Amino acid sequence: MLKFGTDGVRGLANAELTPELAMALGRAAARVLGGDHVAVGRDTRRSGPLLEAALAAGLASEGVDVTLLGVVPTPEVAWWSAAHTAPAAMVSASHNPFGDNGIKLFAPGGRKLTDEVEGRLEAELARLTGGAAAVAGAAAPAGAPDPAAGRAVPTGEGVGRVVAATGADDGYAAAVVASLAGRRLAGLTAVVDCANGSASAVAPGVLRDLGLDVVVVHDRPDGSNINDGCGSTHTGDLARAVVERGADLGVAFDGDADRVLLVDAAGELVDGDQIIALCAIDRHERGVLTDDSVVVTVMTNLGFRLAMEKRGIKVVETRVGDRYVLEALESGGLSLGGEQSGHVIFPELATTGDGLLTAVQALDVVVRAGRPLADLAADAMTRLPQVLRNVRVAELDPGLVGRLAPDIAAVEGRLGGEGRVLVRASGTEPLVRVMAEAPTAAEAEAAVDELVRAVEALVAAGPAGGPAPPGRS
Repeated sequence: MLKFGTDGVRGLANAELTPELAMALGRAAARVLGGDHVAVGRDTRRSGPLLEAALAAGLASEGVDVTLLGVVPTPEVAWWSAAHTAPAAMVSASHNPFGDNGIKLFAPGGRKLTDEVEGRLEAELARLTGGAAAVAGAAAPAGAPDPAAGRAVPTGEGVGRVVAATGADDGYAAAVVASLAGRRLAGLTAVVDCANGSASAVAPGVLRDLGLDVVVVHDRPDGSNINDGCGSTHTGDLARAVVERGADLGVAFDGDADRVLLVDAAGELVDGDQIIALCAIDRHERGVLTDDSVVVTVMTNLGFRLAMEKRGIKVVETRVGDRYVLEALESGGLSLGGEQSGHVIFPELATTGDGLLTAVQALDVVVRAGRPLADLAADAMTRLPQVLRNVRVAELDPGLVGRLAPDIAAVEGRLGGEGRVLVRASGTEPLVRVMAEAPTAAEAEAAVDELVRAVEALVAAGPAGGPAPPGRS
């Protein structure tokens, strides 16, 4: 059974993430999250309607009314949840290839689920999927006991309604526009890459409403081209388009538009660290950066930390995952945080990472400064060369990273405090991620090469140094 990662459940659609599992998850969500009304959105994947229907059926079978938002950005689903103080769900695998899909759940108020709530959902899901009749939908007379839950299932008027929303984008789009408090983005020309995903439905219109001169690319989703050589994971097309058209900058969303990256007029990437640095420095100078602090994850570039220290901005560090960034923001009452990947959170404006909102906030800094994005990004921070490599494993060994401690210490010793390394298990895929930062790209590459070999050797040796299980070498 799929487990919750750092951002919901995710897997190969119709094989790992099946409609039966989606339906059971809908039932589990209804029982654990409560409420009598839930909204469901999706991105543009071919498997989206299939899983949306199954998830909605599970919710409705528990007596919950379901509003289908259709193709929308993940942050719009969170906005709906906050506006209606009700749970919500998004069917998306974010930046993954189109064959994958996933389900993200929001608690009432648009918040990501806590570990405790996810644990309860996993337990309920395991209980439900243990009862074949419950998943298969076997017919039962009115009031008959549900074999998976030991309770009566709703019948007749007790069954939830499933209806399609109308005008779903209006409130969310208006909220993003209102975040600038009347300011405009006029005077800038931008190429906007919608990744053939959810941003296609709303981002170009919002940016034009704010006065931005917009050229849109990769906004023709066909069910299988989401993230395909485009968007925030593949910015090459965007960079070329910006240079060819003489635009001021480019904006690249991922498949469900909860993250964004930028490129400058020369086509150079401006990543999430740089976007956060731009916004943090701007807010610090205006006196609106709460406690002069910013929240980032362990993956954030060392150059960011050095730049913030130079300006007197405190850095709070969390585990990888925007949910952990949000938890730190809320517990500290802070106003800005995010990830290198382009998940950026402005808690005063949204309850989750929002690619469109982040783009609007960053471009607002550019307009008010009256300077090119490249100059602002260069002044904000100097990015140390960073190399990240993934080692795919058949099954993650919880003790593997701990057993790498001597290898990690040896590499860090050679870097002599001028760089750093990080080895961690992915929260969403069967991968061990190896990252190194160093004064030069060659030093970073050498550090990663050494640690990747160490990971592969331990994987081949098997858990705790024993023989590798069959098929897992």
